[in-house]
Amino acid sequence: MGGPLDPLDALAKVCGDVRPGEPEEGVLGVTPRFVAAPGTVAEAAEVMRVAAEQGLAVIPRGGETRLDWGLPPGRCDLLLDTSRLDRVIEHAAGDLVVKAEAGLTMERLAEVLAGRGQRLSLDVPLPGSTVGGTIATGAAGPLRLLYGSPRDLVIGLTIVRADGQIARSGGKVVKNVAGYDLGRLFAGSYGTLGVIVEAAFRLHPVPSAHAYVTTRVPDAANAHEAVQGVLHSPVAPSALECEASGDGITLGVLLEGVPEGVAARATRVADLLGPGADISHEPPAWWGAYPDGTTLIEVTAPPSALAEAPAATEGTAPADGAALLWGAALAGVEGCQVRWSASGKGYVGLTANAAEVAEVLARLRTTLARHRGGAVVRYAPEGVRTADDVWGPVPALTLMRRVKAQFDPEHRLSPGRFVGGI
Repeated sequence: MGGPLDPLDALAKVCGDVRPGEPEEGVLGVTPRFVAAPGTVAEAAEVMRVAAEQGLAVIPRGGETRLDWGLPPGRCDLLLDTSRLDRVIEHAAGDLVVKAEAGLTMERLAEVLAGRGQRLSLDVPLPGSTVGGTIATGAAGPLRLLYGSPRDLVIGLTIVRADGQIARSGGKVVKNVAGYDLGRLFAGSYGTLGVIVEAAFRLHPVPSAHAYVTTRVPDAANAHEAVQGVLHSPVAPSALECEASGDGITLGVLLEGVPEGVAARATRVADLLGPGADISHEPPAWWGAYPDGTTLIEVTAPPSALAEAPAATEGTAPADGAALLWGAALAGVEGCQVRWSASGKGYVGLTANAAEVAEVLARLRTTLARHRGGAVVRYAPEGVRTADDVWGPVPALTLMRRVKAQFDPEHRLSPGRFVGGI
């Protein structure tokens, strides 16, 4: 009778695409021992079952667009590649619902839906993002203002647990709300609770018309006034974005609907924004993209935080990049860029050393805490990641650890990647 199988041999018995890992496939410098690319949900479950039997630490990989977010894993025995799980399972156009596998890219999903005049109202800033990775990181773009983030649009989820068991929640009909809790739990979980293999989303019709209204304002006080004017008007924007760098702030408002209504609403927004407002069918060049820089900081900042910036910067001598939405945090740091959405999410891009990033983080967190906001480093050079507190204060950390212990008691899923070492 043979002895126990080597992990690679054991994985090869249940998955047709298994091989040793390569250094270039490392997750923030940690090279995986093995890489497995299952082609079906059942195969993914078998891979996870073998990983549990062998005690392997598993990290899911989609399009690698956000694999450098978070912290390096404590170990990476198995990289589970979802690229072969790339099918649209069902598009129930009459119900405005689609079900797709986790490795499908968001671009390909959009193409399929557009053929029936529908869309998943979830614009993702990074090309090549997959369905599973988008949910796992909670990623969303400007449309978040009107339509929400992945946790709001997922109506059903299929996951493979740490022990290899398949778990499903929700359904493919919007009225079925049974799966919302699991969908919300896994949105933004960074692969620490299970491997997402399928997802069902609610859809919306593609608007027949759209317009972008943009204007330039000199400072945060004017930006705050303009944002409040648009949000408290009846124009119902699909997105409202701000981009700040250098000596001013650009505001962009997206309006969608029927042609006559969009035209009238665009004129109304232009009146609200004042002289110099421009109406176009094309978005600004920066629209929906992360700001440049070697370090990306994600901030949660409601509109009320804008009003505090002018007072906080009073008495400072702003350098290039300092007259931003959060001037108090960025004063004196050159080359900063800030993008902020009226949905409450924003991003700061900067190229700075660990000490400068630490100072910016401290100022941001102090300012934003008064508005129940916060700041998290999404990606950064190794020296910044190791020197600075990437996640910041997390009031729900105790609860999150309990949830982690329930879903992954052996702590084998993306170990150490998430907040608090989860």
